[in-house]
Amino acid sequence: MRRGTAVRAWSSLVAGGVVLALTGCSALGSDPKETVADSDLTLWLVGTDTTPELREYLVTTFEDEHPGATLTIEQQEWGTLVEDLTQALDDPATTPDVVEIGNTQSPTFTTSGAFREISPDLYEELGGTKLLQSFVDAGSVDGRHYALPYYFGSRYVFYRKDVWDAAGFEKPKTLAEFGERVKALTDDDHAGFAMGGQDWRNGISWAFATGGELAVKKGDDWVSTLSDPRTVKGLEMWQDVYRNASYLPSTEKDVSYWDFLNDGVEEAPPASATIMAPAWARWSIGDLVRNDEGELVRDGMKDSSTFDIFALPGVDGGLAPVFAGGSNIAISATSPRPDLAEDVLRVVFSDEFQTRLAASGLGPANADAQEAMKGDKFGRTLVRTAVASKLTPAAPGWASIEEEGVYEDLFGRIADGGDVEALAREFDARLTPMLNAPAAQPED
Repeated sequence: MRRGTAVRAWSSLVAGGVVLALTGCSALGSDPKETVADSDLTLWLVGTDTTPELREYLVTTFEDEHPGATLTIEQQEWGTLVEDLTQALDDPATTPDVVEIGNTQSPTFTTSGAFREISPDLYEELGGTKLLQSFVDAGSVDGRHYALPYYFGSRYVFYRKDVWDAAGFEKPKTLAEFGERVKALTDDDHAGFAMGGQDWRNGISWAFATGGELAVKKGDDWVSTLSDPRTVKGLEMWQDVYRNASYLPSTEKDVSYWDFLNDGVEEAPPASATIMAPAWARWSIGDLVRNDEGELVRDGMKDSSTFDIFALPGVDGGLAPVFAGGSNIAISATSPRPDLAEDVLRVVFSDEFQTRLAASGLGPANADAQEAMKGDKFGRTLVRTAVASKLTPAAPGWASIEEEGVYEDLFGRIADGGDVEALAREFDARLTPMLNAPAAQPED
């Protein structure tokens, strides 16, 4: 595939970002630096998932290994990341040297030439085949690597064990059993399974479970495959579960599902017996307790007789392939310090940092470090579901598809009772050109 110059920003996004500068310790910065000295490296991290302790480790380790050099971490925000990156990456004077990017955003940048290729030797040094493959694929083009996994957070099922036990239900072994049980747990007052109608990030697991795909690459082009009979079957299964087990509106998408599971922990029955959410949702579930600062927080599901988890089962048993969240990490193609930028990646993929990621609750890229997470059921389930996970298509136009909310539209109409097969054909025609839309070139 021909790779062009870096993409330019979509004008509909709002630029901005909170900066966190670390030079050996945590300190608030102002605007990102526009120019840096030859020995200065800039790393963009997004949001607050990377803890202050992890950030400090990255900075101090890099600077200890490179006396006289500095590593500055600038914190960006997910809502403005795409525009911030596309404005900065094309100019060596403004580009971050190393950048965190969402796994579903990676293809837009890797196919546009925004990231520097990671050589086969460096790829092997950083972990090679031990790295989470679905994330590796999201950052690759024609077998060449441009962005590697940073961390993952897979999703699974959280449920009210007390409610399931009272109904005589054990953990389901197949996807059909799951549907039957959450529908049976639904009554006039309570949902068996809380899911928003536009929540495609959870809903696509049903399509993956039946062997379907959102899109496939044929030759040099991507083709939307929603109308494939296997994809249609999964979407119809999801439609049945949504319409008969969830009371959330078809317009809902980003929902704090744990609130429905927690409802009634103190007094009333639960508003929902079952939810599906990323692994970190654990810390929003459970009894209310006071932390060291005196704040009321959830206890992380300590009461195992009330709350429990399981991986969404597949059609014939095993695991359904769920959509995995998380990030990749890459080197800017215009970084004036590519050798030092590679050394930043060496710190990120070191055994020590990967183990620290696992200890913080983030899924580490390297399979060896994932062993550190298997000490409890939450870590074990996270690793198992991540290994079986799938990502969205690594197509150049995927970021614009997400920006325009196309899948929200599709799932909302399915949730409203639309004919799945007809909708699949309609959206295939809409999505295929979008999948192949080349990234816009920078303005002169």
